[in-house]
Amino acid sequence: MSSKENKWTVPDLPPTLFAGQKERDFAKQVADELVESVIGQPIAYYAINAEDTNFHPLYGEAIEKTFLPPIRVYVLVDYVDEGYESPDSFGIEKRTSLNLFFHKRRLTADQNLFVRVGDVVEYNEVYFEITKLSEPRQLFGQAQHKLEIQAHCIRMREGTFNGK
Repeated sequence: MSSKENKWTVPDLPPTLFAGQKERDFAKQVADELVESVIGQPIAYYAINAEDTNFHPLYGEAIEKTFLPPIRVYVLVDYVDEGYESPDSFGIEKRTSLNLFFHKRRLTADQNLFVRVGDVVEYNEVYFEITKLSEPRQLFGQAQHKLEIQAHCIRMREGTFNGK
């Protein structure tokens, strides 16, 4: 029996029983409403302007970054107060960080925003730099449909960024 005669083939991906496009759209609608109207916090998101920033050709870093105008984004915020750093010749600094949880599909589909390391967010009149990103949750257990983007942010020193 040749392969052309074999009418039984294995699909590339197994069929999803209860998680089609309608269910993904419903989950997005519910998440949008929860994050933007009930439990989310607004932040100002400053994305790096890649066209106007002069990046080092070898290392890909920039000493002077330019940013696009801020965008208001609603996120879930986990505020971490780590106390104070030990004093040194520059004085005492407060160490705080944020874990921000972005609704991925809302950002990419509706706001055309892509979260990147190095971008800056303003929360409660304090600036934080995004230092680490992950996508820990899947929608309905489907690896190809990520639900959120988690960003770890550290507080920037006073005077290093002025978004106004």
